[in-house]
Amino acid sequence: MKSLLGMAALVAFAPSAYAASDFVKGDATFAGEAEMGATLTTGNTDTTSIKGRLALKQELGKWENQYVLEGLYKEDTNVVTAKRYVGSAQGNYKFDGRSYMFATGSYEVDPFTGYDYTFNTAAGYGYRIFQGSGSFLDGEIGPGYQYQRLDSEQQQDLGYTSDSSWVAHGVLNYEVEISKTSKFKQMFVADYGDKLNARSETSITANIIGSLAMKFAVIVRYNSDPLDDKKSTDTETNMTLLYSF
Repeated sequence: MKSLLGMAALVAFAPSAYAASDFVKGDATFAGEAEMGATLTTGNTDTTSIKGRLALKQELGKWENQYVLEGLYKEDTNVVTAKRYVGSAQGNYKFDGRSYMFATGSYEVDPFTGYDYTFNTAAGYGYRIFQGSGSFLDGEIGPGYQYQRLDSEQQQDLGYTSDSSWVAHGVLNYEVEISKTSKFKQMFVADYGDKLNARSETSITANIIGSLAMKFAVIVRYNSDPLDDKKSTDTETNMTLLYSF
């Protein structure tokens, strides 16, 4: 729990540290978002819920690099009910204003899935399918690889240590400005190999003041072939503060 609170504090204070600079170093330009939400109750019910996310984008000539760290922790009367940590990085090499090649990798820890960790990597082609006034739609597709390490309980029950598969990786990312102070985003990510793993995130962001905004998001994760005692679909609903820099 202490380590989680430390991570939350880091995410919360990271923007102010970055905001002290102009995010330009040499030919590289940086920008990002820090997101934080927490619920703490005591008394007849003791609950803790913390959601943190830090996303950075680096523009370096024809390269655009993206880095994301996020964590989710929930506890109810000293019983952990959710815990997920994810780190990811992606590099895009832009051919022109619409097309690019990408390489991406992610590492996820979620003990409630029956896996110690999941590692995904993929590379392929991306294209801006649509560009409008205040809106766009990007698509990505390419081959990838997924490796999942079973936890000790599942290893004992199933008699093997890991699942791995070559996958077809696809992404659709849509964004539109609803007004001058609000925007809607929809992202869908899918990896299809021996099974289908998919993630959908739908969000609305409304500006409060300056660079501070309120974000409402619904995240759905789907696994077409979960382990025996697990469910195929997980949903997550968040209301967080978002700081852009």
